[in-house]
Amino acid sequence: MAGSWNLKDRAKAFSFLKNGDSSPDISDLAEPPLPLPDLKNLEKPKITVIDYSDLSYHEAEAKDVTECFRFKDQPTVTWINIDGLHQMDVLENLGACYGIHPLVLEDILTDQRPKIEDYDDYIFIVLKMLYYEESEKSPEDDEEGDDLGESSLDMDQVSIILGPNFIISFKEKEVDVFNPLRDRLRTAKGRVRKQGADYLAYSMIDAIVDHYFVIMEKLGERFEDLEDAVVSDPEPGILPTIYNLKRDMLFLRKSVWPLREAISKMQRTDSHLVTEATKIYLRDVYDHTIQVIENVETFRDMSSSLLEIYLSSLSNKLNEVIKLLTIISTIFIPLTFLAGVYGMNFRFMPELESPWGYPAVLIFMLLVVVVMLAYFRKKDWI
Repeated sequence: MAGSWNLKDRAKAFSFLKNGDSSPDISDLAEPPLPLPDLKNLEKPKITVIDYSDLSYHEAEAKDVTECFRFKDQPTVTWINIDGLHQMDVLENLGACYGIHPLVLEDILTDQRPKIEDYDDYIFIVLKMLYYEESEKSPEDDEEGDDLGESSLDMDQVSIILGPNFIISFKEKEVDVFNPLRDRLRTAKGRVRKQGADYLAYSMIDAIVDHYFVIMEKLGERFEDLEDAVVSDPEPGILPTIYNLKRDMLFLRKSVWPLREAISKMQRTDSHLVTEATKIYLRDVYDHTIQVIENVETFRDMSSSLLEIYLSSLSNKLNEVIKLLTIISTIFIPLTFLAGVYGMNFRFMPELESPWGYPAVLIFMLLVVVVMLAYFRKKDWI
Protein backbone atom coordinates (compact mmCIF):
# COMPACT_ATOMS: atom_id res chain seq x y z
CA MET A 1 0.00 0.00 0.00
CA ALA A 2 1.17 3.46 -0.81
CA GLY A 3 2.63 5.34 2.09
CA SER A 4 3.21 2.33 4.33
CA TRP A 5 6.38 0.63 5.50
CA ASN A 6 6.92 -3.08 5.33
CA LEU A 7 6.70 -5.32 8.37
CA LYS A 8 10.45 -5.46 8.86
CA ASP A 9 10.61 -1.66 9.07
CA ARG A 10 7.80 -1.54 11.63
CA ALA A 11 9.30 -4.26 13.75
CA LYS A 12 12.64 -2.47 13.73
CA ALA A 13 10.92 0.78 14.66
CA PHE A 14 9.11 -0.99 17.49
CA SER A 15 12.43 -2.16 18.87
CA PHE A 16 13.15 1.49 19.71
CA LEU A 17 10.12 1.45 21.98
CA LYS A 18 11.41 -1.55 23.87
CA ASN A 19 14.80 0.10 24.27
CA GLY A 20 13.24 3.31 25.58
CA ASP A 21 14.04 5.52 22.58
CA SER A 22 10.86 7.39 21.76
CA SER A 23 12.23 9.24 18.74
CA PRO A 24 14.21 6.89 16.49
CA ASP A 25 16.25 8.38 13.69
CA ILE A 26 14.47 7.81 10.41
CA SER A 27 17.79 7.20 8.67
CA ASP A 28 18.24 4.06 10.78
CA LEU A 29 15.23 2.46 9.13
CA ALA A 30 14.96 1.00 5.65
CA GLU A 31 13.80 3.46 3.03
CA PRO A 32 10.00 3.53 2.70
CA PRO A 33 8.33 3.35 -0.69
CA LEU A 34 7.93 7.16 -0.88
CA PRO A 35 10.80 9.65 -1.29
CA LEU A 36 12.40 10.91 1.88
CA PRO A 37 11.13 14.52 1.53
CA ASP A 38 7.56 13.26 1.93
CA LEU A 39 8.32 11.51 5.21
CA LYS A 40 7.77 14.68 7.21
CA ASN A 41 4.09 14.52 6.35
CA LEU A 42 3.90 10.78 6.96
CA GLU A 43 5.44 11.12 10.42
CA LYS A 44 2.54 13.24 11.62
CA PRO A 45 -0.46 11.01 12.25
CA LYS A 46 -3.95 12.43 12.20
CA ILE A 47 -5.50 12.09 15.67
CA THR A 48 -9.22 12.72 16.05
CA VAL A 49 -11.11 12.58 19.33
CA ILE A 50 -14.86 12.13 19.74
CA ASP A 51 -16.18 12.38 23.27
CA TYR A 52 -19.90 11.91 23.76
CA SER A 53 -22.72 10.97 26.04
CA ASP A 54 -26.48 10.90 25.68
CA LEU A 55 -26.66 14.69 26.19
CA SER A 56 -23.27 15.96 25.01
CA TYR A 57 -20.96 15.64 22.02
CA HIS A 58 -17.44 16.91 21.43
CA GLU A 59 -15.28 16.30 18.36
CA ALA A 60 -11.81 17.71 17.75
CA GLU A 61 -8.54 16.96 16.00
CA ALA A 62 -5.67 16.70 18.46
CA LYS A 63 -2.31 18.17 17.52
CA ASP A 64 -0.53 16.04 20.10
CA VAL A 65 -1.39 12.68 21.61
CA THR A 66 -1.14 14.07 25.13
CA GLU A 67 -4.33 16.05 24.51
CA CYS A 68 -6.23 12.74 24.59
CA PHE A 69 -5.12 11.78 28.08
CA ARG A 70 -7.62 14.00 29.88
CA PHE A 71 -10.51 11.91 28.51
CA LYS A 72 -9.35 8.71 30.19
CA ASP A 73 -11.17 9.05 33.52
CA GLN A 74 -14.23 10.94 32.32
CA PRO A 75 -17.66 9.28 32.60
CA THR A 76 -18.38 9.92 28.92
CA VAL A 77 -17.41 7.59 26.06
CA THR A 78 -14.28 8.60 24.14
CA TRP A 79 -13.28 7.46 20.66
CA ILE A 80 -9.64 8.19 19.77
CA ASN A 81 -8.81 7.47 16.14
CA ILE A 82 -5.24 7.55 14.79
CA ASP A 83 -4.61 7.54 11.04
CA GLY A 84 -0.96 6.75 10.26
CA LEU A 85 1.38 4.57 12.28
CA HIS A 86 4.69 6.23 11.48
CA GLN A 87 5.37 8.14 14.70
CA MET A 88 6.39 5.61 17.31
CA ASP A 89 6.17 7.90 20.33
CA VAL A 90 2.41 8.20 19.78
CA LEU A 91 1.99 4.48 20.42
CA GLU A 92 4.41 4.60 23.32
CA ASN A 93 2.58 7.46 25.06
CA LEU A 94 -0.83 5.91 24.50
CA GLY A 95 0.41 2.57 25.76
CA ALA A 96 1.79 4.16 28.92
CA CYS A 97 -1.38 6.18 29.61
CA TYR A 98 -3.95 3.46 28.93
CA GLY A 99 -1.88 0.51 30.12
CA ILE A 100 -1.60 -1.21 26.74
CA HIS A 101 0.68 -4.25 26.71
CA PRO A 102 3.84 -3.96 24.55
CA LEU A 103 2.85 -7.06 22.60
CA VAL A 104 -0.40 -5.35 21.63
CA LEU A 105 1.56 -2.34 20.40
CA GLU A 106 3.73 -4.67 18.36
CA ASP A 107 0.64 -6.31 16.83
CA ILE A 108 -0.68 -2.88 15.89
CA LEU A 109 2.49 -2.19 13.94
CA THR A 110 2.64 -5.55 12.17
CA ASP A 111 0.24 -7.33 9.85
CA GLN A 112 -2.07 -9.62 11.81
CA ARG A 113 -4.96 -11.90 10.98
CA PRO A 114 -8.39 -10.82 12.29
CA LYS A 115 -8.56 -11.71 15.96
CA ILE A 116 -9.86 -10.68 19.39
CA GLU A 117 -7.77 -10.91 22.58
CA ASP A 118 -9.04 -10.25 26.10
CA TYR A 119 -6.58 -8.48 28.42
CA ASP A 120 -9.01 -8.06 31.37
CA ASP A 121 -8.78 -4.26 31.44
CA TYR A 122 -9.33 -3.94 27.69
CA ILE A 123 -10.06 -6.03 24.60
CA PHE A 124 -7.77 -5.93 21.58
CA ILE A 125 -9.51 -6.33 18.19
CA VAL A 126 -7.88 -6.65 14.77
CA LEU A 127 -9.96 -6.33 11.61
CA LYS A 128 -9.31 -5.99 7.88
CA MET A 129 -10.91 -3.03 6.15
CA LEU A 130 -11.16 -3.77 2.43
CA TYR A 131 -11.42 -1.40 -0.51
CA TYR A 132 -12.38 -2.19 -4.07
CA GLU A 133 -10.37 -0.21 -6.60
CA GLU A 134 -11.24 -0.15 -10.29
CA SER A 135 -9.00 1.53 -12.85
CA GLU A 136 -10.40 3.96 -15.37
CA LYS A 137 -10.74 2.84 -18.95
CA SER A 138 -8.44 4.32 -21.53
CA PRO A 139 -9.74 5.75 -24.84
CA GLU A 140 -8.18 2.77 -26.63
CA ASP A 141 -10.27 0.41 -24.50
CA ASP A 142 -13.42 2.36 -25.36
CA GLU A 143 -12.66 2.12 -29.07
CA GLU A 144 -12.08 -1.62 -28.80
CA GLY A 145 -15.24 -2.11 -26.77
CA ASP A 146 -13.39 -3.57 -23.79
CA ASP A 147 -15.31 -2.51 -20.66
CA LEU A 148 -13.72 -4.95 -18.23
CA GLY A 149 -10.88 -2.72 -17.05
CA GLU A 150 -8.64 -3.66 -14.15
CA SER A 151 -9.63 -4.00 -10.51
CA SER A 152 -8.07 -5.09 -7.27
CA LEU A 153 -8.79 -5.32 -3.58
CA ASP A 154 -6.84 -3.13 -1.22
CA MET A 155 -6.64 -3.67 2.52
CA ASP A 156 -6.05 -1.58 5.61
CA GLN A 157 -5.60 -3.15 9.03
CA VAL A 158 -7.81 -1.67 11.75
CA SER A 159 -6.69 -2.23 15.33
CA ILE A 160 -9.20 -1.42 18.08
CA ILE A 161 -8.62 -1.13 21.83
CA LEU A 162 -11.91 -1.48 23.71
CA GLY A 163 -11.81 -0.15 27.27
CA PRO A 164 -14.47 0.54 29.91
CA ASN A 165 -15.28 4.00 28.55
CA PHE A 166 -12.98 4.45 25.56
CA ILE A 167 -12.18 3.17 22.08
CA ILE A 168 -8.76 3.63 20.49
CA SER A 169 -8.56 2.74 16.80
CA PHE A 170 -5.44 2.62 14.66
CA LYS A 171 -5.41 2.73 10.85
CA GLU A 172 -2.90 3.37 8.11
CA LYS A 173 -5.15 5.39 5.79
CA GLU A 174 -7.47 8.29 6.43
CA VAL A 175 -10.13 6.84 4.15
CA ASP A 176 -12.42 4.50 6.04
CA VAL A 177 -15.99 3.21 6.29
CA PHE A 178 -16.71 4.88 9.65
CA ASN A 179 -18.04 8.17 8.26
CA PRO A 180 -21.71 7.08 8.52
CA LEU A 181 -21.02 6.08 12.13
CA ARG A 182 -19.54 9.50 12.85
CA ASP A 183 -22.62 11.13 11.33
CA ARG A 184 -24.85 9.10 13.62
CA LEU A 185 -22.79 10.24 16.58
CA ARG A 186 -23.00 13.90 15.51
CA THR A 187 -26.74 13.85 14.91
CA ALA A 188 -27.57 11.53 17.84
CA LYS A 189 -29.42 9.18 15.51
CA GLY A 190 -29.99 5.64 16.64
CA ARG A 191 -28.91 4.27 19.98
CA VAL A 192 -25.14 4.65 19.70
CA ARG A 193 -25.08 7.82 21.85
CA LYS A 194 -27.15 6.07 24.54
CA GLN A 195 -24.90 3.02 24.79
CA GLY A 196 -21.39 2.41 26.07
CA ALA A 197 -18.02 1.83 24.44
CA ASP A 198 -18.82 -1.82 23.70
CA TYR A 199 -21.73 -0.77 21.48
CA LEU A 200 -19.43 1.64 19.66
CA ALA A 201 -16.99 -1.23 19.07
CA TYR A 202 -19.87 -3.34 17.75
CA SER A 203 -20.88 -0.48 15.42
CA MET A 204 -17.34 -0.26 14.03
CA ILE A 205 -17.20 -4.01 13.42
CA ASP A 206 -20.64 -3.91 11.84
CA ALA A 207 -19.59 -1.05 9.51
CA ILE A 208 -16.57 -3.03 8.30
CA VAL A 209 -18.60 -6.22 7.76
CA ASP A 210 -21.39 -4.33 5.97
CA HIS A 211 -18.80 -2.84 3.63
CA TYR A 212 -17.88 -6.39 2.64
CA PHE A 213 -21.35 -6.65 1.07
CA VAL A 214 -20.60 -3.57 -1.04
CA ILE A 215 -17.47 -5.33 -2.28
CA MET A 216 -19.49 -8.49 -2.92
CA GLU A 217 -21.96 -6.52 -5.03
CA LYS A 218 -19.21 -4.98 -7.15
CA LEU A 219 -17.52 -8.33 -7.57
CA GLY A 220 -20.86 -9.87 -8.59
CA GLU A 221 -21.30 -7.25 -11.31
CA ARG A 222 -17.78 -7.92 -12.50
CA PHE A 223 -18.43 -11.66 -12.64
CA GLU A 224 -21.54 -11.05 -14.76
CA ASP A 225 -19.58 -8.88 -17.22
CA LEU A 226 -16.81 -11.46 -17.40
CA GLU A 227 -19.24 -14.31 -17.94
CA ASP A 228 -20.88 -12.50 -20.88
CA ALA A 229 -17.48 -11.71 -22.37
CA VAL A 230 -16.21 -15.27 -21.95
CA VAL A 231 -19.26 -16.81 -23.62
CA SER A 232 -19.66 -14.29 -26.45
CA ASP A 233 -16.08 -13.40 -27.32
CA PRO A 234 -13.32 -15.21 -25.38
CA GLU A 235 -10.42 -12.89 -26.17
CA PRO A 236 -6.94 -13.68 -24.78
CA GLY A 237 -7.03 -10.47 -22.70
CA ILE A 238 -9.79 -11.93 -20.52
CA LEU A 239 -7.49 -14.54 -18.99
CA PRO A 240 -5.45 -12.06 -16.85
CA THR A 241 -8.72 -10.56 -15.61
CA ILE A 242 -9.96 -13.98 -14.51
CA TYR A 243 -6.72 -14.68 -12.66
CA ASN A 244 -6.95 -11.23 -11.08
CA LEU A 245 -10.40 -12.10 -9.76
CA LYS A 246 -9.20 -15.47 -8.46
CA ARG A 247 -6.41 -13.66 -6.61
CA ASP A 248 -8.93 -11.20 -5.15
CA MET A 249 -11.09 -14.10 -3.98
CA LEU A 250 -8.13 -15.69 -2.21
CA PHE A 251 -7.23 -12.35 -0.62
CA LEU A 252 -10.83 -11.80 0.49
CA ARG A 253 -11.10 -15.29 1.92
CA LYS A 254 -7.95 -14.84 4.01
CA SER A 255 -9.38 -11.59 5.39
CA VAL A 256 -12.90 -12.82 6.17
CA TRP A 257 -12.52 -16.42 7.36
CA PRO A 258 -10.68 -15.61 10.63
CA LEU A 259 -13.24 -12.87 11.35
CA ARG A 260 -15.93 -15.46 12.02
CA GLU A 261 -13.90 -17.02 14.80
CA ALA A 262 -13.02 -13.60 16.24
CA ILE A 263 -16.63 -12.38 16.41
CA SER A 264 -17.75 -15.69 17.86
CA LYS A 265 -15.10 -15.36 20.57
CA MET A 266 -16.22 -11.82 21.39
CA GLN A 267 -19.83 -12.96 21.50
CA ARG A 268 -19.00 -15.69 24.03
CA THR A 269 -16.57 -13.68 26.15
CA ASP A 270 -17.07 -13.34 29.88
CA SER A 271 -15.43 -9.93 29.97
CA HIS A 272 -17.25 -7.20 31.87
CA LEU A 273 -16.44 -4.84 29.01
CA VAL A 274 -19.08 -6.42 26.74
CA THR A 275 -22.66 -6.30 28.01
CA GLU A 276 -25.29 -8.92 27.30
CA ALA A 277 -27.26 -6.42 25.24
CA THR A 278 -24.28 -5.86 22.94
CA LYS A 279 -23.72 -9.61 22.56
CA ILE A 280 -27.15 -9.84 20.92
CA TYR A 281 -26.02 -7.35 18.26
CA LEU A 282 -22.76 -9.26 17.85
CA ARG A 283 -24.83 -12.31 17.02
CA ASP A 284 -26.27 -10.38 14.07
CA VAL A 285 -22.76 -9.41 12.90
CA TYR A 286 -21.77 -13.06 13.15
CA ASP A 287 -24.65 -14.00 10.84
CA HIS A 288 -23.54 -11.32 8.37
CA THR A 289 -20.03 -12.71 8.48
CA ILE A 290 -21.34 -16.18 7.62
CA GLN A 291 -23.19 -14.69 4.64
CA VAL A 292 -20.03 -12.97 3.44
CA ILE A 293 -18.07 -16.23 3.74
CA GLU A 294 -20.74 -18.08 1.76
CA ASN A 295 -20.61 -15.40 -0.95
CA VAL A 296 -16.82 -15.64 -1.06
CA GLU A 297 -17.00 -19.41 -1.54
CA THR A 298 -19.62 -18.95 -4.25
CA PHE A 299 -17.46 -16.42 -6.06
CA ARG A 300 -14.44 -18.71 -5.77
CA ASP A 301 -16.42 -21.46 -7.48
CA MET A 302 -17.59 -18.98 -10.11
CA SER A 303 -14.02 -17.87 -10.80
CA SER A 304 -12.99 -21.49 -11.33
CA SER A 305 -16.02 -22.04 -13.57
CA LEU A 306 -15.17 -18.90 -15.54
CA LEU A 307 -11.70 -20.23 -16.21
CA GLU A 308 -13.12 -23.55 -17.37
CA ILE A 309 -15.67 -21.79 -19.59
CA TYR A 310 -12.95 -19.60 -21.03
CA LEU A 311 -10.73 -22.57 -21.87
CA SER A 312 -13.71 -24.46 -23.32
CA SER A 313 -14.71 -21.45 -25.42
CA LEU A 314 -11.18 -21.13 -26.76
CA SER A 315 -11.15 -24.85 -27.52
CA ASN A 316 -14.48 -24.60 -29.36
CA LYS A 317 -13.23 -21.59 -31.28
CA LEU A 318 -10.10 -23.51 -32.26
CA ASN A 319 -12.21 -26.50 -33.29
CA GLU A 320 -14.28 -24.27 -35.57
CA VAL A 321 -11.14 -23.01 -37.26
CA ILE A 322 -9.77 -26.53 -37.65
CA LYS A 323 -13.12 -27.70 -39.07
CA LEU A 324 -13.10 -24.94 -41.65
CA LEU A 325 -9.54 -25.73 -42.69
CA THR A 326 -10.40 -29.43 -42.86
CA ILE A 327 -13.37 -28.78 -45.15
CA ILE A 328 -11.24 -26.66 -47.44
CA SER A 329 -8.53 -29.33 -47.52
CA THR A 330 -11.12 -32.05 -48.20
CA ILE A 331 -12.54 -30.11 -51.14
CA PHE A 332 -9.11 -29.69 -52.68
CA ILE A 333 -8.13 -33.37 -52.39
CA PRO A 334 -10.12 -34.56 -55.49
CA LEU A 335 -9.25 -31.36 -57.34
CA THR A 336 -5.59 -31.98 -56.71
CA PHE A 337 -6.01 -35.58 -57.92
CA LEU A 338 -7.60 -34.48 -61.18
CA ALA A 339 -5.01 -31.78 -61.74
CA GLY A 340 -2.25 -34.30 -61.05
CA VAL A 341 -3.64 -36.85 -63.50
CA TYR A 342 -3.90 -34.41 -66.37
CA GLY A 343 -0.63 -32.80 -65.47
CA MET A 344 1.36 -35.95 -66.40
CA ASN A 345 3.49 -35.57 -69.53
CA PHE A 346 2.38 -38.67 -71.42
CA ARG A 347 2.00 -38.49 -75.19
CA PHE A 348 -0.99 -40.77 -75.55
CA MET A 349 -3.75 -39.13 -73.48
CA PRO A 350 -6.89 -38.79 -75.69
CA GLU A 351 -8.39 -35.98 -73.59
CA LEU A 352 -5.36 -33.78 -74.22
CA GLU A 353 -6.05 -33.73 -77.95
CA SER A 354 -9.77 -33.05 -77.58
CA PRO A 355 -10.80 -29.38 -78.04
CA TRP A 356 -13.35 -29.81 -75.19
CA GLY A 357 -10.96 -31.57 -72.82
CA TYR A 358 -9.89 -28.51 -70.82
CA PRO A 359 -13.38 -27.03 -70.25
CA ALA A 360 -14.74 -30.52 -69.52
CA VAL A 361 -12.18 -31.02 -66.74
CA LEU A 362 -12.97 -27.59 -65.25
CA ILE A 363 -16.70 -28.30 -65.32
CA PHE A 364 -16.10 -31.68 -63.71
CA MET A 365 -13.99 -30.06 -60.97
CA LEU A 366 -16.70 -27.47 -60.32
CA LEU A 367 -19.28 -30.27 -60.15
CA VAL A 368 -17.15 -32.12 -57.58
CA VAL A 369 -16.95 -28.97 -55.43
CA VAL A 370 -20.72 -28.40 -55.60
CA VAL A 371 -21.50 -32.02 -54.71
CA MET A 372 -19.11 -31.98 -51.75
CA LEU A 373 -20.49 -28.68 -50.43
CA ALA A 374 -24.03 -30.01 -50.72
CA TYR A 375 -23.01 -33.12 -48.78
CA PHE A 376 -21.33 -31.08 -46.06
CA ARG A 377 -24.40 -28.86 -45.77
CA LYS A 378 -26.65 -31.91 -45.46
CA LYS A 379 -24.48 -33.18 -42.59
CA ASP A 380 -24.59 -29.71 -40.92
CA TRP A 381 -20.82 -29.46 -41.09
CA ILE A 382 -21.00 -26.01 -42.63
